[in-house]
Amino acid sequence: MKQKKNASKIIATIIVWLFVLLCIIPFIWMISASFKREADVFALPFQLIPDYLNLDNFKEVWFGKYNYPLMYWNSIKVTVISVVFCILTSCVAGYGFSKLKFPGRDKIFLLYLATMMIPPQLLMVPKFLMFKEMGIYNTHWALILPAIFSIYGVFMVRQSMNQIPEELSEAARIDGAGDMRICFQIVTPLCKPAIVTLVILFFTWNWNDYDNALLFLNNKDLYTVNLGLVNFMDETGMKYSLIMAASVVSILPIFLIFLVAQKYFVGGLTTGSVKGGEYEE
Repeated sequence: MKQKKNASKIIATIIVWLFVLLCIIPFIWMISASFKREADVFALPFQLIPDYLNLDNFKEVWFGKYNYPLMYWNSIKVTVISVVFCILTSCVAGYGFSKLKFPGRDKIFLLYLATMMIPPQLLMVPKFLMFKEMGIYNTHWALILPAIFSIYGVFMVRQSMNQIPEELSEAARIDGAGDMRICFQIVTPLCKPAIVTLVILFFTWNWNDYDNALLFLNNKDLYTVNLGLVNFMDETGMKYSLIMAASVVSILPIFLIFLVAQKYFVGGLTTGSVKGGEYEE
């Protein structure tokens, strides 16, 4: 029996590693192509490490005619503002649905949660018309405003706050603390894994947002990195070596965010799956 179990574990491990390898092959090709000359990108046989590391691709991306640093700054500005305000709104709404008692609270939350079933594509035309009426079409506010409210964020924060004992909030109220102080100074710090997970997810979603940027922006000075990738072309077609170099640069912020906060990520994703967790300040 032990031999069969060991064999099963070995087979499962091999399958998992093959799946992981299959997932990272595109990233390996992207990094390899970013250091190649344009003529060598699709050359056969494939060379993982090119004979000549062409750093000119990165120089062309940053200091060439494509204005990529401005697009990079636009993405940072839109993403950081969106994430900060989205975390604030998720914490306040999650606290309200978790710790405040008012008539119809659970029904309102279920109704709010049901809106997740609406495909985002259905809202694009109404948002387009509304933003034109508001005068924020072709501005970064057209990307920021829809991103500062997240149903998923409210759900995760609420589930995390539901695990915090009510005695903490009651003790704070006896000492004279109001709801906002309880929310941000007592309850929210105990939800650190869920909040860090939301920061990673929100940052990734907003940084990689292509559809909204394509629909709401037509001024090249306002373009984000996702729209900027299509600029790396000339009369001969797409310049894949430059696109891959720009792609490598564009994923660095996401990689760094995940590297710093990875220890909270798994714990945050499993928030609400078990009861009776321990919290640390």
